[in-house]
Amino acid sequence: MDFTDRVAIVTGAGNGLGREYALDLGKRGAKVVVNDLGGARDGTGGSATAAESVVAEIEEAGGTAIASPASVTDRDAVFAMVDQVMSKWGRIDILVNNAGVLRDKSFAKMELDDFQFVLDVHLMGSVNCTKAVWQHMRDANYGRIVMTASSTGLYGNFGQTNYGAAKLGLVGLMKSLALEGAKNNIHVNTITPVAGTRMTEDIMPEQMLEIYSPDKVAPAVVFLASDEAPTNTILGAGAGGYHAAHVTLTKGIMLREQERTAETIAKRFSEIVDREGETVPQSGSEQGALVMGRQGEIS
Repeated sequence: MDFTDRVAIVTGAGNGLGREYALDLGKRGAKVVVNDLGGARDGTGGSATAAESVVAEIEEAGGTAIASPASVTDRDAVFAMVDQVMSKWGRIDILVNNAGVLRDKSFAKMELDDFQFVLDVHLMGSVNCTKAVWQHMRDANYGRIVMTASSTGLYGNFGQTNYGAAKLGLVGLMKSLALEGAKNNIHVNTITPVAGTRMTEDIMPEQMLEIYSPDKVAPAVVFLASDEAPTNTILGAGAGGYHAAHVTLTKGIMLREQERTAETIAKRFSEIVDREGETVPQSGSEQGALVMGRQGEIS
């Protein structure tokens, strides 16, 4: 895949997954904005060193890149970064929303400030960056945006209620943006990576860190950033495995008025959750249409 003349912004690109994405895109000809606040895993502190180091790697390999230390939570700084990119290169084709932090604790022990901060970085940080590039992509009738969710968002994980809420929120953001961006050739997708990075270094043994190295996720993100990218897709990647996740709808049951009681639902719950014949609606209105289409069963 050739990204010559494409301009890509990758957030959280100073280390780990983001670094691999930036390096791969740069190697393939994209002009890359390496965005990284340079803070610790919990979001504290900050330094431009990490982003500048990745820029140096891209340039040493013959690519073109600039560093940005803007925090994705700072809306003004994000818009200023985008203005700088437009002034320098005149276009923004790709946005990879990868920046993230961890502040793990069980919900009983978690301070709400820590819950809010994780939402601010992952969810609102992605909203800020996406809003800043959205009109430029609409004007160009081209855009590729990648959100970063996780297995925690899709399936849950103990001690990560804040992280899970933010990550599943990004899936919802992606699904609506994919619909809104379709007429302007803006494809919006989600990556759910499993990787050995500083985010996971204290929960994965060393052998697992090697198996789940970040470079094995990068091909999936590069694909989602390409001309060939689908839209409204949740793509999982890790350890050389690639798979899709879906938000599905079971066929369920239709109840006549006299049957619509909690007791009936309890009695027939196994039928409601039966996955035979389940579908994958492509919009919320499609779910409603499926139900409306079955009104004849109870009339």
